[in-house]
Amino acid sequence: MKKKIVVAGSLAYDRIMNFPERFADHILPDQIHNLNVCFQVNGVTENYGGTAGNIAYALRLMGEEPFISATIGSDHHSYFAWLEQNGIGREGIKPIAGELTAGAYITTDMGNNQITGFNPGAMKYSSALEIAALEPATTLLLVSPGNLDDMIDYPRQCRAAGIDYIFDPGQALPMLQAGDLLEVIGGCFMLIVNDYEFNLIQEKTGFNREKLVALAGTCIVTLGGKGSQIHTAAGVTAIPAFAAARVVDPTGAGDAYRGGLLSGLVNGFGLTASATRGSVCASFAVECRGTQVYHFTPEEFARRLEGC
Repeated sequence: MKKKIVVAGSLAYDRIMNFPERFADHILPDQIHNLNVCFQVNGVTENYGGTAGNIAYALRLMGEEPFISATIGSDHHSYFAWLEQNGIGREGIKPIAGELTAGAYITTDMGNNQITGFNPGAMKYSSALEIAALEPATTLLLVSPGNLDDMIDYPRQCRAAGIDYIFDPGQALPMLQAGDLLEVIGGCFMLIVNDYEFNLIQEKTGFNREKLVALAGTCIVTLGGKGSQIHTAAGVTAIPAFAAARVVDPTGAGDAYRGGLLSGLVNGFGLTASATRGSVCASFAVECRGTQVYHFTPEEFARRLEGC
């Protein structure tokens, strides 16, 4: 039986800005301790975002019916309308009175470097996912960046219930303690991180690549435009990046990758084939400015997958 995909994480409004120069040209290396800079951007766009929302959006494009577990603020009306418009359920989304929805303020320079400011807002509260109500044999839970207590507690409950979960610490990684990381990674079905996060986990925990792979079983490391890697006890498998029609904004490409990957896994594809689908999905995401703006049809996806 095909597994139900549950995505625990954040919902946010993203304010995305473009800086037409390079950050580094405006920062004096010997004055980092006394930083006071202003980057004049070329306008701002507001988009629907958050890890749970972005991944669910990608999954919906892949033909899946994801279940979102997240919190949202009193300004949720437009986001709920957007989810309904895209056929994404909101039964697992918990509104928090008196709080605004989490907000990300993302500035990208001409070298695709990014500076982000983030207000957690409603994300400070648990999404109260009822793990006990999930069917272990038919559930795959992705624990993505969101409420920190949930990121630690949900895996514990999953291990007790025998539910497979993928751990995706992302931007929350600097705030997670080494002991919690080792506990959560030790019971996961898969760890997925980018190359910087993979190195940071090694630094925080003292576990090298081999020890982390032995702990998690499977680690997927994304490398941006260089593709991704699957790390297992058998070795490392390289997954290529797929060429986009144009590269506009890398924001959200990682979440798109996760959507393609999860869709492959629940449809019975192997690790390599699933990661390849993630790479194809990510290639569409970079073609637009915003994390839930890109589109593709099944036919367009298949053509790019086949290299046509």
